[in-house]
Amino acid sequence: MNGSETEPVMDLYDYDYNSTCEESSLIDISYRPTVFLVICFMLFCFSLLGNTTVLWVLLRHMKLKSMTDMCLLNLALSDLMLAGSLPFWAYNFPNLALCKLIRGVYQMGFYSGTLFVTLMSVDRYLAIVHAVAAMQARTLRYGITASITIWIISVIVATPHIIFASLEIDLDDNSSQCQPLYPEETQQIWKMLQNFSENTVGLFVCLPIMIFCYLKILIVLSKTRNSKKDRAVKLIFSIVFVFVICWVPYNITVFFQTLQLLGVLNTCKASNNINSTMRFAEIIALFHCCINPVIYAFVGEKFRKSLRNVIARCLCWDLKSRLTFNPRDTTEKETSNTPVKSDY
Repeated sequence: MNGSETEPVMDLYDYDYNSTCEESSLIDISYRPTVFLVICFMLFCFSLLGNTTVLWVLLRHMKLKSMTDMCLLNLALSDLMLAGSLPFWAYNFPNLALCKLIRGVYQMGFYSGTLFVTLMSVDRYLAIVHAVAAMQARTLRYGITASITIWIISVIVATPHIIFASLEIDLDDNSSQCQPLYPEETQQIWKMLQNFSENTVGLFVCLPIMIFCYLKILIVLSKTRNSKKDRAVKLIFSIVFVFVICWVPYNITVFFQTLQLLGVLNTCKASNNINSTMRFAEIIALFHCCINPVIYAFVGEKFRKSLRNVIARCLCWDLKSRLTFNPRDTTEKETSNTPVKSDY
């Protein structure tokens, strides 16, 4: 088996940094099957509820008129892909095809989600800092082009994970684990490339872009007298804070794993600590797919207005249906000889 003795939460990063180390004695609740199962389904349910609501409102009632709408749509799809793969990680994979499919879906959701969050930051930066000059660049057409580009990048980056996905069979209990199986001669290179791609996207590219965009937005807002300025500032800090809390610990842990591959921190104690930290970091990172609908959609005035209209229409339709098909009302109308004007 290529993995270390202490497998990561989802068996996605099963690196044998120091195979001679004994298993860490630290108590790791994320490694307990029952706790992990509950966490997976909790994240899946919350993400499914929030992101399907976003998709429903966008596709049925907002009609995708701008780049912002396109970003919201694709971010919801990315989060659903990421969350949709979680229940499968809680069980053993029955076959290789499903193993490759779920690993590919997870990786596509992982990369595309981070990139779409960054794209939304750029979109807000253009809308506020360069409101007039960027009007032509924030159209639906450019939103579609940017979205297609992000999905292509995500597919390219996820392809090696699909190719090298393999089932490791444990003959003792007849169970299987889905994990990457790299060629022996290039194993070190592929592991380095995987870590480098994750750190590049999450830590070295997307995070600096987000910080730059929101700092510029804060500078512009500080010079305005808009009554909603305080609320916008709080939202900006919430977006950056949530992204940092969810993804920075994970990316820093991946960076330490890279140092181990380079021969730095290659001790038993460091290996056990990094493996234990990775399990918690992965779970924290996955909470982002549940929080995204709240901070990117539900707080928006336009989206909340559309959502209220949708709920009002559903309630009115339900009330109208009950009044229309009430047998008592029908009998009264049929037996009454005096026309009555409705007050509704």
